[in-house]
Amino acid sequence: MNSHFQFRRQALALVLAAAPATAALAQATVPITVQAGNPSLVISKDIQGQFAEHLGRCIYGGFWAEPGLSVPQQGRIRLDIVEALKKIHVPNLRWPGGCFADTYHWHDGVGPTAQRPKMLNLWWGNTLEDNSFGTHEFMELCQLLGTTPYLAANVGSGTVQEMSNWMEYLNSNEDTPMVLERRKNGHPEPYKVSWWGIGNESWGCGGNMTAEYYTDVYKRYATFAHDYPGTRLKKIVSGANGDDTHWTETCMKNIPLNQMWGLTLHQYTLPTGSWSGSKGKATGFGEDMYFSTLRNCLKMDAIVTKHAAIMDKYDKDKKVALLVDEWGVWTDVEPGTNPGFLYQQNTLRDALVAGTTLNIFNNHCDRVKGANLAQAVNVLQALVLTDKEKMLLTPTYHVFDLYQVHQDAKFLPLQFTSPEYSFGGEKIPALNASASKDKNGAVHISLVNLDPKNALNLETALPGVRFKTVTGRVLTSASVSDYNTFDKPNNIKLAAFTGAKKRGDKLAVTLPAKSVVVLELK
Repeated sequence: MNSHFQFRRQALALVLAAAPATAALAQATVPITVQAGNPSLVISKDIQGQFAEHLGRCIYGGFWAEPGLSVPQQGRIRLDIVEALKKIHVPNLRWPGGCFADTYHWHDGVGPTAQRPKMLNLWWGNTLEDNSFGTHEFMELCQLLGTTPYLAANVGSGTVQEMSNWMEYLNSNEDTPMVLERRKNGHPEPYKVSWWGIGNESWGCGGNMTAEYYTDVYKRYATFAHDYPGTRLKKIVSGANGDDTHWTETCMKNIPLNQMWGLTLHQYTLPTGSWSGSKGKATGFGEDMYFSTLRNCLKMDAIVTKHAAIMDKYDKDKKVALLVDEWGVWTDVEPGTNPGFLYQQNTLRDALVAGTTLNIFNNHCDRVKGANLAQAVNVLQALVLTDKEKMLLTPTYHVFDLYQVHQDAKFLPLQFTSPEYSFGGEKIPALNASASKDKNGAVHISLVNLDPKNALNLETALPGVRFKTVTGRVLTSASVSDYNTFDKPNNIKLAAFTGAKKRGDKLAVTLPAKSVVVLELK
């Protein structure tokens, strides 16, 4: 097993003789120790960020209601989606892309809607983009959500002046032409947007640049990305694709630390592991494809570890944040849908991927300070799916509901050795977990059992933690391929968890097969 995936815990000489949960034989117990950790190390709330690209029905037909649709709206913003995302306290929202960002010219999306020019969305389905959802509409959405806007500047087909003007339009309060135009367009005060991505996937759809060339381009753009009174910019470097460590090394070596706040990483989970041919079905898969999906998901830990080690060489004080601002399951699209819209269903398997990935990010919180699931609505591993007036919450949404307790909580390291889940001669760790202590002193432990058949018995030692009660919630279903539909939107939903008991000063847990559980100790 990958030793780092065991979340930096020391190996314990233990063997689990895992038997099916329905069997009469007793299982071996997995000891877990919750350690005190570094009291200054916090799990950033921004790890639970979301992504909204002009892609498929994420904006149009998602956040931005179709004309005549009978749903609660403010302007054309769907308030049922807003209320759902407010409930899970989405910390930041990335927009307008993605690949779309490097073809987007922000000035086309401000001013009277009828006067905004149309454009072709050449990346995603060659559809007509009418620019009715632009900067002001996005900022209004963020204000309704109570979330931090994270903008991606156009480096691929834009100019330094275009980016600089956008920043001035949003952040300045002097009587410049940009500010006068913003006021004319209905917003007298500056928006004060601090999060700025300088390009997106500059190694690919953002310009097919080499790392060396991009770092020179980045430094030029960053030079003209100015702070304004009350708004200090967080400049974010367009980082690596997967395990491309050369890209990270070049960025960290060539860009001065004072010119960047963050560096991105994009890493998707493909069931088949291949970008060519079929990526795998979103539903109706067997255990072989379930296993390969989780095996590929677990690669995130090793990839983050590699990039973090390179960043440590140049940034020993960990001042530069690693932002995994595109991640999630990417499958084949649903049959009969536009292949450019990337619409896929969302199963319990996706929820297990989400819980596992968030545990990995939590356990790397010394370097990972932000992440963005791709995407929020109707695209890839979405939180929300819509069909005209209908809306449903996916299993992945419920994981974010569970994990919001970790936002800005103190990180607590865990020490344990995971039992193995075996299939087809291969093995992966069956158990992953993370833990934190919130500002009120409550301890939260998130546990994921990837084994689709066997429950796990856990015994948790909590030295230094005093608690009287333990409660929890669980997400599971009869099959890893189960999902919610518009006719049955609550097929998979959260339930109270009763499988955890206080036993002296320890905690005994029976963790169901194929489940995500979050416990609260008070």
